[in-house]
Amino acid sequence: MQIRDLPYPDPGIPDARSGPRFLLWLGRKQLGGQLKALAWGLVHFTGIGGLSVGAGLAVQAVIDRSGGRLALAGALIALFGAAIAVGDTMLHRSAVTNWITAAARLQQLLARKTADLGSALTRRVAAGEVVAVSTGDVEKIGWFVEALSRFLAAAIAIVLICVGLVLYLPELGTLVAVGVPVLALAVLPLLPRATQRADVQREKAGKATELASDTVAGLRVLRGIGGEELFLGRYRAASQEVREAAVRSARMWSLISAIQVLLPGVMLISVIWYGSRLALDGRIEVGGLVTVYSAVTLLLFPLRHFEEIAMAYSFSRPSAKRAARVLSLERTTYEDERGGLDDARPTGDLYDPATGLLAPAGLLTVVVCGDPDAAGRLAERLGGHAAEEEKSPSVLLGGVALDDLPLDAARASVLVQDKDPVLLSGTLTELLDIPASGAVDPEKALTAAQCADVLDALAQASVDGSGDPMRSRITERGRSLSGGQRQRLALARSLVTDPEVLVLDEPTSAVDSHTEARIAQGVKALRAGRTTVVFASSPLLLDHADRVVFLHDGEVASVGVHRELVRSDAAYRAVVTRETEHEQDHEQDQGREQEQEQAPGQREETGREQRPEREHIMEPASARAREEIEESA
Repeated sequence: MQIRDLPYPDPGIPDARSGPRFLLWLGRKQLGGQLKALAWGLVHFTGIGGLSVGAGLAVQAVIDRSGGRLALAGALIALFGAAIAVGDTMLHRSAVTNWITAAARLQQLLARKTADLGSALTRRVAAGEVVAVSTGDVEKIGWFVEALSRFLAAAIAIVLICVGLVLYLPELGTLVAVGVPVLALAVLPLLPRATQRADVQREKAGKATELASDTVAGLRVLRGIGGEELFLGRYRAASQEVREAAVRSARMWSLISAIQVLLPGVMLISVIWYGSRLALDGRIEVGGLVTVYSAVTLLLFPLRHFEEIAMAYSFSRPSAKRAARVLSLERTTYEDERGGLDDARPTGDLYDPATGLLAPAGLLTVVVCGDPDAAGRLAERLGGHAAEEEKSPSVLLGGVALDDLPLDAARASVLVQDKDPVLLSGTLTELLDIPASGAVDPEKALTAAQCADVLDALAQASVDGSGDPMRSRITERGRSLSGGQRQRLALARSLVTDPEVLVLDEPTSAVDSHTEARIAQGVKALRAGRTTVVFASSPLLLDHADRVVFLHDGEVASVGVHRELVRSDAAYRAVVTRETEHEQDHEQDQGREQEQEQAPGQREETGREQRPEREHIMEPASARAREEIEESA
């Protein structure tokens, strides 16, 4: 694989059982590139080893006053020099290619996993950890992939050079052959401690990244409550812990580097001293001593790759572990007797066996749930994004389990918009240019979502002066827009998609009541004949629903229309109107007193009575909700 061929048509199925297994799988996928880099590395290091032979021959030729052998030595030096230059160039090119292609493969795997899991990913793994994996960890894993081929080439070259020295000059070659493994393995006892300190540094850096990500994401809220300095202080403390851990890790690696400088120096001095004694005794020629000395000196360069591979593996192992953890996450799947299905998209009622929730086909169903977190989890379940720990059966669409569908078919059939949708940077045209059925025009979707004021604001902010809101750029995550504007643009984007089932979690929580009422009308009209499920407790939305489902303690408690449930279900009324327990008890007491005062024949009419006046104990939020109910009724 060359860089120009990226991205991969298929990055493959990774072995994510552990960090080392993932590195091994990645190495197998890069086998062709690794072998290519290994071959060029052997050319490079063979040239380095050959220089010592040429130098020894040249010195001996000068001593013997042999012009022919001196010319031969010069030719060998030129040949080996060319091998070093070409080999080093192509080794660097091949190794960097391995780095980039491995990083690209990992990025594609992470992007595919993110698309598969959707918003469920950040519920299982912290957002900061995902950021750390897709940035710093990708670089560390790529570094190990790049260093591996250079290390293998250096190790093979060292073995070949040592064997050659033993055959060429046994007296000194044996000393070198014994000393080089000692040099290579001398730092092994220190590697566990160095790896441990590197792991601590990585862990603290990951936590600091998570804290920074959370702080930036909630900066507007933090400024509103005056908590900005508090969180900045926490990040400063976390960054200082990272710095201290990095210093402790650097001290250990500096000790390893010092040992790898000291021991080769001791060996070089030993070779010179012992070789000089042999040369003075006439047991070896001066040219042979120069050859061995040059070989030992040049061997120090390949030996550096032993330190590099140790560092690369120590830093990449925790990175690979985090990457494997993210890549090991899977969609929750349940098998039944039908087995797999084809790519056909089912239609019909949407049913959740776990809660008993039924959303009839073609109707607008509003689900009221007192727990916002439980509502968010149920919304994800309806889209096939059930949490990993959930063991309940799959949601059914037209009697077909969503978990049995191919992922593309499931995503096209059911679209879930959570309560905090993300707007990507780009123009409004690019925002709405998404896979869709084509039945809903973007202008109609924007109108239904009540985006007229948003379009006016974008037209005024047009950078090219055209005044066309569709060509105006939206900043990252829509930060230049208000919360209500972002919410409405996200709703318009979902409406453009026009899925068979659209699930909206609190789609109007950031807009005013008048806009909310118009949005309810627009969505119902635009989605006529399509199944729409909305999680909300606003009376303005509930009054436009074809069907209202009230969930209590994770199960369907009552079903009906909004006005009937307000009168007949006290628990439903408490959630919709935000009643306190004191208000509910007071209402029940007054109801019992009125029943006792009524004649038996009159009690049938109590269901149509007006509720007792309780404005003197009503909270402001409850009062507004009751006014909306009275207006809708």
